[in-house]
Amino acid sequence: MQRLSVIGNLSRDRTHYPNGYGAEQVGGAALYISLAAARGGVQAAPVSVIGLDLPDLPADLHQPGLDLSALLTVTGASAAFQLDYDADDQLIGMTAAYGVAEHLTEHALDHITRHPCDRYHVCCRRPLDVPLVLRSLASSGATFSVDFIVSSAERIVAEAAPWLPYAEVVFTNEAEYRLLEQVIDVSALRTVVITDGPRPARLLCHGQQVLTFAPPTVTPAEVTGAGDTLTGTFLAHRLNGHDDSSALRAAVSAASTHILAPSHRP
Repeated sequence: MQRLSVIGNLSRDRTHYPNGYGAEQVGGAALYISLAAARGGVQAAPVSVIGLDLPDLPADLHQPGLDLSALLTVTGASAAFQLDYDADDQLIGMTAAYGVAEHLTEHALDHITRHPCDRYHVCCRRPLDVPLVLRSLASSGATFSVDFIVSSAERIVAEAAPWLPYAEVVFTNEAEYRLLEQVIDVSALRTVVITDGPRPARLLCHGQQVLTFAPPTVTPAEVTGAGDTLTGTFLAHRLNGHDDSSALRAAVSAASTHILAPSHRP
């Protein structure tokens, strides 16, 4: 089975909610997606750059299938994010200090060159040079998928648009999908998975909705990483040969479980 290489940030995150709740945790999309994929039974590697302040991941993050060989540790501070949510658990603000993650593009391109047979997922967010990385994957014929984050999606969705028809799956939320519709004919996209918080997730093939699955009603403890957990679980089930209906059902269920779990504290 192919390894899933996940290009993106591994970071120190601080969350804040209107009720005063917040947490400090080791996070980042590349980590959450890789963890979910590993739990789904595939080998998954976060392709990230971290600083000397993250020499070891918390013990509860080590599990079979999680491949840490693609982490590059350099002198300096790891990326750090302040994530602010509203009363509906929607991300309304993000403050970023990218630190050594500024080296991510170079590291990702080198990894793609050295591992052309991996399957790839690209977390399309700063500071990654998204067009350069997607161009490299598309030109090499690699199988890849992508996702976005709403805080930077308006610019990055437009930048990524020329290469999205080459993607196996595009993951968005409802707001990001509306941006997508403005810059590309969505019928050119093979598969799009759209999430909407506690509302049903949808799966579209070439612009036509073919599946929907509603999450259970839960009271979330921490929503950071829920979308990434859905993404990693869906990709793992596809890699394991499951159909999209089974993959979406498992992905939505995993995301619902994730928001009830304790944070990954450094």
